[in-house]
Amino acid sequence: MLSGSFEYASETSLTIFKTFVEKNYPIQANLIVYESEDDNPSLAALDDADALLIFTRRLNTEGKSLRQFQAYCEQGRPLVGIRTASHAYQNWLEFDKVVLGGDYQGHYGHGPTVRLETVVPEHPILNSIPEFESYGSLYKNPSLRDDTSMMTRRYTTTVHTVSAMRFRNIASVISFLSESSHHFGPYWVGWITTSISRNRISRRTQRLRNL
Repeated sequence: MLSGSFEYASETSLTIFKTFVEKNYPIQANLIVYESEDDNPSLAALDDADALLIFTRRLNTEGKSLRQFQAYCEQGRPLVGIRTASHAYQNWLEFDKVVLGGDYQGHYGHGPTVRLETVVPEHPILNSIPEFESYGSLYKNPSLRDDTSMMTRRYTTTVHTVSAMRFRNIASVISFLSESSHHFGPYWVGWITTSISRNRISRRTQRLRNL
């Protein structure tokens, strides 16, 4: 897990989440914390990671550290982005469209309670997750890439909607204190990791058949 979203206290939230998943799932979580927006920690741990959860915001990371993150993404490996991950690194803003398939266009103001509505309840990624309320502001993602699927929709008492796929848009500390909210991460990481592994096995099998 990568923490570097200071406006949203990502270290506090991910520490809570790390404790939860290690207690309730057979997962060993490694948390890399950026100390400032100009920090450049080594991301060599990504070489051995089964999946990556990123919660950073407009970091000025560059050089080897940024290349390590880009290499992970270019390999098509499992990744879950939380809220500000749409603009995770200031020196690679294309990450939102290229990797997440998103279209970040700012966010609505704070204040109204946000309720999550399941769009595809039968999908395994949403298995046993109830509807719940959040207090984080909504992000605007009006034009998702064609190969991006919308699984949930958030709404307020107004008509604003926002979508998410492999991308969690509710990320206030209050949200992370919710047990319902905790279950999103393990489900999403598990499903993405399994799906990508199956696709790789399928491609390898097909190549062997063609030999």
